[in-house]
Amino acid sequence: MTVTLSVQGQHRPELRQAMEEIVASGFLGVQLRVNDERGEWVGGAGVRELGGTSAPLTEGHFRVGSITKSFVATTVLLLVAEGRIGLDAPVVGYLPGFGLDRRITVRMLLQHTSGIFNHTGELGADGTFEPGVAWRGKEWVDGRFRSYPAEELVRLSLSKPPRFAPGTDWSYANTNYVLARLVVESVTGRPFAEEFRRLVLRPLGMTGTVAPGTSPELPEPHHHGYYRYEDAGQQRTIDITRHNPSWVSGGGDMISTTRDLHTYFSALMGGRLLPAGLLAEMRTPEAKAGYGLGVFVQDTGAGGTLFHHNGATIGSAALMYSTPDGRTTLTAGLNYVDDPDVSIAAAFQQAQQRLVDEVFRGGPAEHKAG
Repeated sequence: MTVTLSVQGQHRPELRQAMEEIVASGFLGVQLRVNDERGEWVGGAGVRELGGTSAPLTEGHFRVGSITKSFVATTVLLLVAEGRIGLDAPVVGYLPGFGLDRRITVRMLLQHTSGIFNHTGELGADGTFEPGVAWRGKEWVDGRFRSYPAEELVRLSLSKPPRFAPGTDWSYANTNYVLARLVVESVTGRPFAEEFRRLVLRPLGMTGTVAPGTSPELPEPHHHGYYRYEDAGQQRTIDITRHNPSWVSGGGDMISTTRDLHTYFSALMGGRLLPAGLLAEMRTPEAKAGYGLGVFVQDTGAGGTLFHHNGATIGSAALMYSTPDGRTTLTAGLNYVDDPDVSIAAAFQQAQQRLVDEVFRGGPAEHKAG
């Protein structure tokens, strides 16, 4: 196995071992960045490409999946700070063309309490899956360069019955953030990418983060992602690094680096991006899932709190964690072979837990016991 460390990385064998274990669990490669009281540590493990031998990257780009939601939420809240959006204003006032329930507010979009059907599909209480836009199997592969207008995704969601009355429950729905992005564009009259650049990227000096829209490109350098599926009775595995992410839109289409994710989350949690009152609103979780406004709030079990938003999309995943003061952060990008059953999911959960234990809890319980 190949492991590389940045020149500024200190000798931290526990992090090196964690990366090796993540690759051994089924990931092709991992890029990891840890910033804490010991300084900055950056490393990579695995390979850039399936069957390849090139050393893994430590400063590469990757698709961040649902971390996109945190970027969108922060952009919305910065426009709230400018007085251009009302956090508790009805969304229909900004987007009158969809016939939205007038009770749905901007806050409900950001907190997933709107009750809107998720355009990427919903798992019912009885275990049945109600599909939405295609994102699995041969159907997705064949249409992976198709462009989906955001309005089409919203109308698909609104053609389905709502999950519950607005504000009465919690249900994670990508469509909430498609709508939130449309609110930004409606209020400003500018593409979301331009407002995101003005409000977040430029002030923080972030140079590796992209809101791609319908572009299938991933900036160089990057690791590769893959997809395994059945075609005419045969198993095929193809490189899907290039694909059009508009099927998920504001729910998870963005691209970043471990450096940019650290820069962003450290500034956000450290109070250097949002006014204190709005940061407090963002970090106040609803009761059911512990979701604030674009961030999860997690009790570490040791009397501390972590804020995070992770993400996974086809062939790529990302982690972003911080202490409340922004001084200790963990950011990571992972690439892998995906499939219609999302078989990597269990390994992804284990990777999250492994890294959180090392960085924020002083190592896995079995290591501490030994």
